[in-house]
Amino acid sequence: MRIDIITIFPEVFEGPFNAGLLQRAREKCILRLHVVDLRQFALDKHRTTDDYPFGGGPGMVMKVDPIYQAVVTLRDEGTKVILLSPQGERLDQRMLYELAKLEHLVLICGRYKGVDERVRELVADMEISVGDYVLSGGEIPAMLLTEGIVRLLPGAMDGKVSADEDSFQNGLLDSPRYTRPRSFRESSVPEVLVSGDHQAVARWRREMAIRKTVKKRPDLLARAALTPDEIRIAEGLKDEED
Repeated sequence: MRIDIITIFPEVFEGPFNAGLLQRAREKCILRLHVVDLRQFALDKHRTTDDYPFGGGPGMVMKVDPIYQAVVTLRDEGTKVILLSPQGERLDQRMLYELAKLEHLVLICGRYKGVDERVRELVADMEISVGDYVLSGGEIPAMLLTEGIVRLLPGAMDGKVSADEDSFQNGLLDSPRYTRPRSFRESSVPEVLVSGDHQAVARWRREMAIRKTVKKRPDLLARAALTPDEIRIAEGLKDEED
């Protein structure tokens, strides 16, 4: 996959993109990642990328023309251009799976009071929000989006099972996880996990995932793939919570 990120602060990506999963994916040539300085596409000698809003009001607005030029330069056949914006569709694991199937993404990082509306009309194919809150710019959302996608690419993680068992993969939160020591401050690992009975472990993990989802994120249950027996378990747990 190729991901191009358009920003006026390319330096903020140097640390996160040169460590851990993203670094390994780049070294394996699973990911081609480029951070593009938007100022290179500004049309005046001062490399201006923002201006005062028409109609007045506080703050500055990102100009459409540099963003348009940057995207025209980067876009190929099949490219999807994404604007990171609090007005966009909220990011979830389902969306990450769909984006991970694509070959080329261009991510636009907004700043200040936002972008000229014509970026939405003429440039971006979709808008994505990472949550119902506002940040200073789209750089951190671009990092979140990139890591969420890359960890789903074949070969990016050490084992595919690691990604398949994450929270949200099957519509539920992940089950509790334990490692050594077996006992710590009067709290012990559940016996089933050291029983050697793999089927019992799988059943326990599934039930615990349902329990945790009912307790912490009951809104997820409507989209989870549950068997009739699991639906009855979930309903019973919801009654207990009430």
